Amino acid sequence: MTSQLVTPPGTVAPEPARRGWVSRAVAWSVVPVYLFGVGSNLVLQRRLGSPGLDPVEGMLLWLGFGMFAAMGALLIGKRPRNAVGWVMAGAAVLLALAPAGDHYAAWVLTTSGRADPLAVLGAWVQGWYWLLMLWLVFAVLPVIFPDGRLPSRRWRLPVGAGAVGAVAIVVSGMLPDTLTGQDVDYRIANPIGIDGLPGAEEQALFPVFSGLSLIGIVTAVAAVVVRFRRSRGAGRQQMKWFLFAIAPVLALPVTESLPGWVGGGLLFWVLLGTPVAVAVAVLRYRLDGIDVVIDRTLVYGTLTVLVVGIYVLVVGYLGVALRREDDLLVSLVATGIVAVLFAPLRDRLQRAVSRLLYGQRAEPYAALSRLGERLESTLAPDAVLPAIVSTVREALRLPYAAIRIEDRIPVYTGDPPARTLDLPLLYQNRPVGELVLGLRPGEEGFAPADRRLLADLARQAGVAVSTVRLTADLQRSRERLVAAREEERRRLRRDLHDGLGAQLAGLTVQTGVLRGLMTRDPEAADALVAELRAELKAAIADIRRLVHGLRPPALDELGLVGALEQLAERIGSEDGGVTVSVEVPDDLPDLPAAVEVAAYRIVSEALTNVVRHAGARAAAVRLTAGTDSLTVEVTDDGAGLPAAPTAGVGLSSMRERAAEMGGSCSVEPGPDGGTRVLARLPFPGGA
Repeated sequence: MTSQLVTPPGTVAPEPARRGWVSRAVAWSVVPVYLFGVGSNLVLQRRLGSPGLDPVEGMLLWLGFGMFAAMGALLIGKRPRNAVGWVMAGAAVLLALAPAGDHYAAWVLTTSGRADPLAVLGAWVQGWYWLLMLWLVFAVLPVIFPDGRLPSRRWRLPVGAGAVGAVAIVVSGMLPDTLTGQDVDYRIANPIGIDGLPGAEEQALFPVFSGLSLIGIVTAVAAVVVRFRRSRGAGRQQMKWFLFAIAPVLALPVTESLPGWVGGGLLFWVLLGTPVAVAVAVLRYRLDGIDVVIDRTLVYGTLTVLVVGIYVLVVGYLGVALRREDDLLVSLVATGIVAVLFAPLRDRLQRAVSRLLYGQRAEPYAALSRLGERLESTLAPDAVLPAIVSTVREALRLPYAAIRIEDRIPVYTGDPPARTLDLPLLYQNRPVGELVLGLRPGEEGFAPADRRLLADLARQAGVAVSTVRLTADLQRSRERLVAAREEERRRLRRDLHDGLGAQLAGLTVQTGVLRGLMTRDPEAADALVAELRAELKAAIADIRRLVHGLRPPALDELGLVGALEQLAERIGSEDGGVTVSVEVPDDLPDLPAAVEVAAYRIVSEALTNVVRHAGARAAAVRLTAGTDSLTVEVTDDGAGLPAAPTAGVGLSSMRERAAEMGGSCSVEPGPDGGTRVLARLPFPGGA
C-alpha cells in the first residue's frame, strides 16, 4: 500500500527535510561574498583616490543590496526551490563583485601598467553586469514573485521576448573589442572581443534589444497587477507586502523636482523595504501585519510632511515679520507650535487613515449613530431597508450589501461579488432576515473588528427589519380585509339582487294576480295563495341564510359552546354521520365576538372536510383558553392526509381566518392517526 501527502489548496508544500548541500553552501556564502566585494571595492577606491559614488548614496546602495543579499540567502536556505531567493542573491553579488573587479583592473593598470588575468576578468564583467542586474531586479523578480514561477503558461511568450532582449544586450556587452573602466578611465583589449565592435550602448541593434527588454519590464508590471487582482487571502497579503515596498517607484518621474532628502528617503525605502517585504511574503511570516504597516506608514508619512511644512512656514513667516533670520527665538517658537499641534494632528490623521482603509470599524459609536440618524429620518417604510444596506456598506467600505428576507432580496447596493457572507438578523431571538455582505477583494472573511461592528449594526438592523416586515404584514392584512369586505359586499349584492330581490318581485306580481282572481275564481285564488306561502317561506330561508353568513345566529342564541354542540349534533344526525364530541373547559371565559366567529367557522370547515374526505367514524373538537389566545383543535380517526396534500378552498379559508386574527392554523397528521387541525386565535390586544 502506498501513501501520498496531499497539500491543501492555497498552502505551500513543505520543503524536503534535507536540503541539498549546494543550496546550503550558497546560502551561507552569499553574505560573506557580498561583504568581501563591498570591502574590496571601498579599499580599492581609497587607494585609487577615486571619488566613486556620493557617500550618502553609496551607503544607501550598499545597505540596500546588503539586505538583498541577506534576504536572498535566507530564502535560498529556507525555500531553495523558489527562484526568488536566487534572483535576489544573484543581483546583490553582481553589484558587489563587479565594481570591485572594475576598480581592481584600474588599480593594476595604475600600479604596474599591465593587466593580469584577474584584471581582464574584472574589466570584462564591468561591461555587462549592470545590464544583467537591472533585468533581474526589474523584469525577473516581479514576474516570478511570490512562488518563483510565472503566473501561467500564457506568460511565456512576453517574458521570453524580454529575456531575448536582455540576453542580447548582455552578450553584446561581452564582445566589444576594448574593455573600458567606469570610474577610472583605462583601456584593456578584450580577449574574446570582435574587432571594431563598440560597447553595448553604441551598437546599432541596441535600440531593438532595449525594446525587447522593455517588453519584459512591462510584462513584469502586468504580472504584478494580475496577481494582485486574482489573489485571495494569504496571496493578497503577499502582494500587499510587495506593492508596499515598491510603491515609491511611482514617484521616480518627479524625484528631480523634490528635495534631495526626499529622493534619498524614497530610495532607502525601496532598497531596504523590497528585500524584507519579499522575504516576509515568501516565508509567510506575519503576513497580516501589512495592514498595520500601511496604516502607520500613511499616518506618520503624512504627519512628517505636515510637521516639516508647518515648521518651515512658521519659521519663514516669523523671519519675515520680525525681520530676523537664523534666530534661536524663531526656531523655538516654531518648535513649540509644532509640538502643540503634533498630538491633535496625529489623532486626526489616524482617524482619517483608518476610515479610508477600514471604514468606521474603529468608530463603532459613530457607525451606530449614523444608522440611527438615518432610520429616524426615514419616514417611508420602503426606505428603511435601503438606509440599512447603504449605511453598512459605507461604514465598512464593502463592495456589496443586501438584505435577504424569506429567500428573496428586496434591496441591495453594489455589484454582487463572487463571495459573500450571510449574517443573521434577529429580533427577540427569532430570525427575521439575513444581512448579505460582499467580501472585500482578496479577503476570505472579516477581521474581528469588522465582526464586532457588524454585530452591533445587526442588532439595530434586526429591529428595523422586523418593523418593516410587520408593516408589510399589516399592509397585506389590510388589503386582504378590504378585498374580503368587498367580496362579501359583492356576494350580498348578488344574493339580494338575484335571489331575494327576484323572489320579492315575483311575489309582487303574484299578489296583483291574486287580487283579480279573488272575485272571479276563488278556487284559483286559493291555489295561488298556497304558492305565495311557499315562496314566502323560501324568501325567509334565504334571509336566514344571509344572516347566518354574516354571523351564525346560534352564537348569539347559544354561545360558542352551544353552537358547536348544535353543529356536532346536526352532523351526527345525518345519514352515515360522524360522531362528534365537543370538549370545552368549565372555566372558559367570555370570548370576543371576532374570536367566536373565527373559531366557529374553522370548526365548521374542519368538520365539513371530515365528513367529505376523511372517511372517519368519530371526530373531536377541543377548545383551550390561554391568557392571550384561544386554541382550537379538531381531530378525527379517518384516513389522514394524502402523500402529496394540496391546499383547497377549505384549508385556505381556515388559514386565512386565523391569519386575520393574527394567529395561525396548521393541518397535520394526528398523533394517533387521522388528521389534526390546530388553530391559535389571539385575543384582540393580547397577541
